[in-house]
Amino acid sequence: MMFSGIDISIQSRKKDKNPKFLSGLKTKKGKYLQSQSPERHVEFLDTIRMQMQISEVMDTFARRRLVQFASVKAWGQFSVPEIALGFLNGTFRSDFPSVKSYTHWKNRQADILEGYFCFANDVADKQKIGQLVAKIRNSEEWDNNMSPSERSEILLALKQYLCVLSSKPGRFGIQGETYYWTSAYHMNIRLYMKLLFGLFDILEDGQLIEEADELLKIVKLTWPLLGITQKLHSALYVWVLFKQFVGTEETMLLEYAIRVMQKSLFSEASEPREDEYICSLSCSATSGSNEYKFNLVQSIFFSIGSWCEIKLQDYHLHFSQLKRPFFVPQKSSLFKGVMNMAVKICRVDASKIFKSIESDDLGEITSRKVKGYVDRSLEAACMRVMDNIYFGSEVDRTHPLALLASELKIIAERELSMYYPVLCHWYPQAGIAASIRLHRFYGEKLRPFLQSVSCLSEDVRAVLPAANELENCLTELYCTACQENGLTLQFSEEFIHYQIGEISRPLILDWIIAQNKRVMEWTARAFDLENWEPLSHQQKQAPSAVEVFRIIEETLDQLFQLRLPMDITHLQALLSIIFHTLDAYLQKVTSELVGKQNLYPSIPPLTYYKETTFPIVKKKLVESTVLEDEVTNKLNELTTSKLCVRLNTLQYIQKQISALEDGIRKSWSFAGPFDNGEHSIEESPETSGRILDTCSESVDELFVATFDCIRDTAAHAIRSICEFIGVRVVFWDLRKSFLYRLYHGGVENSRLDSLLPNLDGALNQVCGLIDDALRDRVVSSIFRATLEGYVWVLLDGGPSCAFSDLDIPLMEDDLNMLKDLFVADGEGLPRSLVEEEAKFAHQLLSLFSLQAESVIQLLMSSSQHISVGLEVHKSGHRCLGDADSLIRVLCHKKDREASKFLKEQYKLPASSEYDEDGVEPNFKSVLVTDLIRRSASARWSDKGHSSFKSIKKKLQEATWR
Repeated sequence: MMFSGIDISIQSRKKDKNPKFLSGLKTKKGKYLQSQSPERHVEFLDTIRMQMQISEVMDTFARRRLVQFASVKAWGQFSVPEIALGFLNGTFRSDFPSVKSYTHWKNRQADILEGYFCFANDVADKQKIGQLVAKIRNSEEWDNNMSPSERSEILLALKQYLCVLSSKPGRFGIQGETYYWTSAYHMNIRLYMKLLFGLFDILEDGQLIEEADELLKIVKLTWPLLGITQKLHSALYVWVLFKQFVGTEETMLLEYAIRVMQKSLFSEASEPREDEYICSLSCSATSGSNEYKFNLVQSIFFSIGSWCEIKLQDYHLHFSQLKRPFFVPQKSSLFKGVMNMAVKICRVDASKIFKSIESDDLGEITSRKVKGYVDRSLEAACMRVMDNIYFGSEVDRTHPLALLASELKIIAERELSMYYPVLCHWYPQAGIAASIRLHRFYGEKLRPFLQSVSCLSEDVRAVLPAANELENCLTELYCTACQENGLTLQFSEEFIHYQIGEISRPLILDWIIAQNKRVMEWTARAFDLENWEPLSHQQKQAPSAVEVFRIIEETLDQLFQLRLPMDITHLQALLSIIFHTLDAYLQKVTSELVGKQNLYPSIPPLTYYKETTFPIVKKKLVESTVLEDEVTNKLNELTTSKLCVRLNTLQYIQKQISALEDGIRKSWSFAGPFDNGEHSIEESPETSGRILDTCSESVDELFVATFDCIRDTAAHAIRSICEFIGVRVVFWDLRKSFLYRLYHGGVENSRLDSLLPNLDGALNQVCGLIDDALRDRVVSSIFRATLEGYVWVLLDGGPSCAFSDLDIPLMEDDLNMLKDLFVADGEGLPRSLVEEEAKFAHQLLSLFSLQAESVIQLLMSSSQHISVGLEVHKSGHRCLGDADSLIRVLCHKKDREASKFLKEQYKLPASSEYDEDGVEPNFKSVLVTDLIRRSASARWSDKGHSSFKSIKKKLQEATWR
């Protein structure tokens, strides 16, 4: 800038978020010229100083010396050695802040002089010049022993040589050419590259500084001094960008270098004299053991091409592990950039060799080049894996073939996701070639192993899944390449499937069948050890159910962890095991229940009401019924708490069934239907759709048939146990405290309110044990059983239960009290449900409120419809208007007419003849069978028939009012 006389306009721009090095590629839009000011000028010069890593002291010194030198040099063009001599003349150690900095600076000037003088071909006395330069290097001699005049003599001698060389003309007649362009071009190139490297941010090697464009203009001012032409500048700029890219792996630098190369080198029209000049700048390059002679530009391209060639010959090695953690898109961008550079250089070389080459032929040459990269890189990757496979197998304790398949799968995945999308631009069949090569390489190692497979051993479980996953990955790569190239052919003869599915299918089926016995045995063992205690306060189900599902889940995990192709036969066998396991468990849960009829007390004999007049007379004792030992033992085991645990377990099974089904469906979708790979690469959508629909329908049918059946079984078991718990609580647990106390000996003395604490305690116990989802169902069952017990007291209470008309309002109050207990102020059962269930009991109380004559008339009419073969009343199934219920109403009424009718018509004994305190009544009753036998021959009066309709109407009004 100081010697050129050119005024540089410094441009200022707004900072943006784009990469800084792209500033040289931007248009001038968005930039603006700032008025030239000394401050801006100084700021820019300071940026140059920092980029060249020159201290402020050295910068001040250099400027001062250059000003002094410029005042002496009044005409002509400067040369680099002339500037170096000017610096040495009159410079002393005291001008520098330290001896080290002075020595370093002096040696640099000596290097410049040596480079320009000693390597010039026209210098006759190189030895003499070398001695003079050596004296300058020798600090002791130059700075201490020599006098200023002696130093001046040395510099004058060097200046004389300089004048001789400077007077020599250039060789090629280029404007501004000097002798030093060719005689010391290596020094010029080194200095110019040093200036170009100053364009990069010293803190971020991969970024150009923001002022790169302005600095580059300054650098270009040195072209006449250093012998740089436009073409030479472009080649050196590409080389500098490329070297910086190699050091930083910044992909955008490589893309920038390609743009510069394509724009400046390939599109420029060469001038003959410039070409001759560049050809004279000879260089040597080595490749392996060979050495080649090139000009400077050719050497640059050769070096770049050689580097790219080395990397691309084994791109799996060089582009898989980078210096910093790139994501896959960045890795792919780096690989693409290197490939682009290699292809550009390849086409340049081909164009120079074949002057009249066509574009199609150039594409064929490029395609062959890229194919060579694919073949050699995959070969190197496979050999590298093989070298480490046996050692890795011993360390990981994995079969070598399994480890080899895993490593090759990584290579294939990287080929598919990272390399193939780039390679296909120049070699469309890259994916097909890569997949075939990897498939064949592994197939040669796998086939001997497949021939020895006979069962699912540990080695088979390791090798077959890994081989199958590798083949799936290679098939995807093959099909992707075929589809992008528009191919609809079947797999070529070079891509023969490993037949993993055909080999593994019978082995998997045998394994599944073998699991059936193991699972059933463990299920039976878990059930036998069950004591029906809840797992925890939060988990109220039995441990055995958890164990059963754990066994099933373990079997499923083992199956799907095989990671082998399966078909619907395997699914059918698997679901069969699950069905039989859970069905067997559910059957065991319900098989230990006893019939509800064993819970009901024996029906006492029917009597007519008669007050006891002589208490001292010995009464008849009611015989009790003894249950079988097996039934008694089961009832003792089936406590209410254990029944609740069973019920919770069934609820847990229902929940787990849904989770189990979802898990199997998901695992099956990943396992996928069996595919032998023999279909064409591109099937029609209609064909593929039909296959998928058929498979999906078959799978859905299997799941529905299996799990819906289990759900139905579990739901039926829940209903059975719910009903059993209600009957058990009322008719077994509360038999003495509820059935045998309520209204016995008179209503006023044994009202319901005195018995409700026992019922309330039973409800609290059940609600504390039962799962929240089942609470309402169980409480509803207990409520129905309680109403049934209440009705039982009214109709089958025995000789000590008799009710007068005055007792009915009290009993109505008790029934309402019972309903309120289960409604529980809105926190229990719904009021509508309670009212609906209690309707029969209210109707029965309404029947008791009728006059005895009306009940007798209803009985007469009802008896006409009873055949001799009709069964007697069964517990839990009552009908308000049947003869059995009407007779029992008469038997429990404190009414003279009713007692007289029963005594005369059926010869029933009086209630005063029996004593049933603390004794369960005998089940056998002769009255009902006698009634059936007598009803056929009994002759009721016509009046009775005529008045029945009116009596029935009164009953309805009294019952449903």
